[in-house]
Amino acid sequence: MKKTGQEFTSGSEPSLLRLRQVEGREWWLWGFAVAVTLALTLGIFTLTYQHFRIRIDDAYSLNLKEWVRGLAALVLLFDIYTVYQHMQLVRMRRQLSARDRLFQLITENAADMIAVVNAEGQRVYISPAYQKLLGYCPEELKATSSLEQVHPADRARVIEAAEKAKVTGRGERLEYRIRHKDGTWRVLESTSNVIRNADGTKDGLVIINRDITERKRAEEMLARHAFYDDLTNLPNRVLFLDRLGHAISSSRRHAAFKFAVLLIDIDEFKVVNDSLGHSAGDTLLLQVAQRLAAFSEEVANKHQDTTGKSIAFNGTLARPGGDEFAVLAEDLRAPSDAVRMAEQIQGKLAVPFDVDGHEIVVTASIGIVFGDDQGGDAQDVLRDAEIAMYRAKHTGKAHCEVFDNGMHAQAVKRMQLETDLRRALELGEFQVYYQPVVSLRNGRIVGFEALSRWQRPEGLVMPGDFITVADETGLILPINRQLLQEACRQVKLWQERFPLDPPLSIGINITPRQFAQPELAFEIRQILYETGLNSSSLDLEITETIAMADAGRSAIVLAELKSLGARLSIDDFGTGYSSLSRLQRFPVDILKIDRAFISRMDSDLETHEIVRIVVMLAHNLGLKVIAEGVETQEQLDLLKHIGCEMAQGYLFSKPVRAEAIQKLLIDQHSGNVTSSPDGTASPDLNSIFTPSISVQ
Repeated sequence: MKKTGQEFTSGSEPSLLRLRQVEGREWWLWGFAVAVTLALTLGIFTLTYQHFRIRIDDAYSLNLKEWVRGLAALVLLFDIYTVYQHMQLVRMRRQLSARDRLFQLITENAADMIAVVNAEGQRVYISPAYQKLLGYCPEELKATSSLEQVHPADRARVIEAAEKAKVTGRGERLEYRIRHKDGTWRVLESTSNVIRNADGTKDGLVIINRDITERKRAEEMLARHAFYDDLTNLPNRVLFLDRLGHAISSSRRHAAFKFAVLLIDIDEFKVVNDSLGHSAGDTLLLQVAQRLAAFSEEVANKHQDTTGKSIAFNGTLARPGGDEFAVLAEDLRAPSDAVRMAEQIQGKLAVPFDVDGHEIVVTASIGIVFGDDQGGDAQDVLRDAEIAMYRAKHTGKAHCEVFDNGMHAQAVKRMQLETDLRRALELGEFQVYYQPVVSLRNGRIVGFEALSRWQRPEGLVMPGDFITVADETGLILPINRQLLQEACRQVKLWQERFPLDPPLSIGINITPRQFAQPELAFEIRQILYETGLNSSSLDLEITETIAMADAGRSAIVLAELKSLGARLSIDDFGTGYSSLSRLQRFPVDILKIDRAFISRMDSDLETHEIVRIVVMLAHNLGLKVIAEGVETQEQLDLLKHIGCEMAQGYLFSKPVRAEAIQKLLIDQHSGNVTSSPDGTASPDLNSIFTPSISVQ
């Protein structure tokens, strides 16, 4: 029996069809059973009714009785068979009813939408999930074609998938959009299977649809998160590099195509985060992004600059990360356009920002790199922009720098230096050198300044060639930790062998990176404990630039260091803030006058007067003074005359290894000193600080 579309009218149409077939078969069975039973009963009645009896002999009478008994048995067997068939039909009806109930239970509670579509494309069955998910009632869906709610752009794919399913017997997984009753579009994931008649011909499709709108939305959000910055909604580093790659490809195909990358870094952004909090920092970054985006639109619309020249570009504004922004400027007419654009960006950012009621003025350091067909990939171009940006920062911030190959060579050199520094730490190539500090009252060595030297296989590396990089990278921390441990241990040995009153002291320079460490005081205390050196023999030297940069925090850190019992020295005085009055706020013991003043005091009267006044004011504040960089006898005499207590410099000794210092201490201990006419002792430079030692 062929199924038609009209037969699918309820939630269990296939089962209902079979149920009707069973019912028809049951009526036919009962009709046939009644007819046969009546016929056989009539036959028996005829043979046994008196009126119809014919006189026959006894043999025929006996045969007739056998016939009657046979017919009666046949009636009984047929009735038994009929009852058996009826029981089978009842069982089949129950099975079909149970299957029908199961089908209804599944379809009515399924989260997926199930539809049966006939050969003409009309829906002949829809599950209740359609109304729940799309808002249409069954009557509304049955009155329309199954393609009517499908998005016009997706209909061709849906029809193609349906035809393919009819040919192959099974449909492929398909995603398409369908209109909700409220007018919005939902995304469905669909699979289909062919309905076949009893004779095997295809008569429609069973389609199962799953609503994946929320999943698609989540996937889109994840994809956006992968390519866009969450805070500013600007392209992130990944997307910027992709677009930069396209620009590089275009420049290689078309010689006239010019582009540039501007990397913008907000100067001192960390100060905003530290003082106002990260929320304020995010607000500032968002406002910077908005201002840069507005500027980009102006430039894209051929904004006229103050010179009357037009700057127009097609490009991308992005936030690669942190407080950095990047501009990809395409279709430039000349390299100077990028430079003028950077200058205008700095002008735009110079206007104060209002962040949570605080007026904030920011500056930006900008690195510029021009694209050409000789350049590398996108990563290389952005790296070169970063190199130029860091050069702009190091030249004083609020600057623009254009990348050149020399910058790249320096960056490679610096990277190699970092690598070599790490290897030097592992190999123990850092050595401690000592420069004597001499008392100008008696000419004796009273202490030393410990200095790091890098002894490479190819020669000695001086501090000026690696200390800055070590401090910026944080490698200075293990270097100076090793220096402090070795110097304290060595001075402790010298104190035991060459006892003085007061004992020999050791001065250690504290770098900016060390000074910023919260655990600095604890670490120094631990080293003093391990080496056994008394804290009063340790001089911690801090440059005035470090001390004055953040006076409030410096006072706290210096108080912690002072609590150890160590002495505090202000190193290189005169090169930074040079404010003796501000030093009153700090628990400082010693002032070290920078060598730049000492080297000129014997040839320049003004410099001599400056040194004299500094020494006098330092004494008024209760501070002792050490003169650095003493190289001539004239300088030494002038320092003694103005009352300077101590000095160090090449006149006495260059920084040397511990073995050379050992010789100096042995000579001093043996009494190689001379007396001055005024009765005070002075160093005998020819005997204690020999030329052979001073040149090491």
